Amino acid sequence: MDLNTLNKVYTDAGNTVSDLRAEMQAMAINDKVTAEEIEAKQAEVKNAVAKRDLAKENLEAYQDEVAQEALKAEKKPLTKSEETKKEAFVNDFKDMLRGKAAMVNQLNSSTDENGNAIGLTIPEDIQTTIHVLTRQFDALEGEVNVENVSTLSGSRVIESSLGMKPLENLDAEDGEVQDMDDPKLTTIKYLIKRYAGMTEVTNTLLQDTAENIMAWLTNWISKKVLVTRNQAILAELPALPKKATVSTFDDVKDMAITALDPAIASTAKFYTNQSGFAILAKLKDGNGNYLITRDPQQADVHVMEGKQVKVVSDQYFPAVAGAQPLVFGDLKQAITLFDRKQLSLRTFGETDRAARHDITQVRVIDRFDVELVDKDAVVVGSFKEVKPADTSSK
Repeated sequence: MDLNTLNKVYTDAGNTVSDLRAEMQAMAINDKVTAEEIEAKQAEVKNAVAKRDLAKENLEAYQDEVAQEALKAEKKPLTKSEETKKEAFVNDFKDMLRGKAAMVNQLNSSTDENGNAIGLTIPEDIQTTIHVLTRQFDALEGEVNVENVSTLSGSRVIESSLGMKPLENLDAEDGEVQDMDDPKLTTIKYLIKRYAGMTEVTNTLLQDTAENIMAWLTNWISKKVLVTRNQAILAELPALPKKATVSTFDDVKDMAITALDPAIASTAKFYTNQSGFAILAKLKDGNGNYLITRDPQQADVHVMEGKQVKVVSDQYFPAVAGAQPLVFGDLKQAITLFDRKQLSLRTFGETDRAARHDITQVRVIDRFDVELVDKDAVVVGSFKEVKPADTSSK
């Protein structure tokens, strides 16, 4: 099975559990339900939960396997300086887990421009590894424009691609720059936000090798970064003013042909979730040709009206009120992710829970901001069902 199939199995299993639990709630207020029926339904729920948990284990095992293969493929020998930094980071991480006074004092004195504690900053090569891992899954970060920044806030002046004026030809001997209409300029401001998550580490991790510690750390953080950044990017889509009504085969074609300026449509993609893709993939035109086909140059790429279709997990791109999402546009023009590139760690080993369970709690903070840059570069639609092409005249 591939990643999308395993993810769909997990998603479907989770939906089954939710549906069964809803049925259990209905049974609780139904006086006609017998004890035997309740017992049978409880057994059904227990079985469904076991299947869901197994599907999750299979998905995570496959993700780890794919991630490690990706790391082997992209791993480059570290320079002597990078090796030294990596070794120092691992030692500092262990000292942080142990709560050594010198490291605690160092962390307490490390703050950003706003006075917030930074913690132990993850070296750049390890951050690169983390982003390599995120690309193996449904990462949307690669779909948008990413700009690395070194300050907590700033602004950019953006000229809309619509109505952009051409440069003047000055080859004539008496050529001069003529007055032109003012360009459509927009000032985009960013403000880096902090996104944090916690996990628990058994203290036996301290006894492990540096490589195993880094493997655990990069796998955990990459999954947190993936989910967090995906959600931040998708949260920008509802604010887009261009909306499309999708209920028929021709409505999908119209999105590709007329919804966007041709200059933007030339680099645009379709985005939907797994459930939406399952509906669209079954649609045919009057000649029996499927709406979605495979790219003849890339067997694992699907296209619709000549445009690539990017399928995102239902988990990250869910249906809203039963309607599946369908987005068409160039997200690199529409959205920019401003990346502070300052992933950091902090441990908490003195809590009551940590003492009772012989663990250390680890917090990771990711620092970035996502801003909508060009509202004309994307059109947002949704659908519950799509009627096939009209074949009455055939």
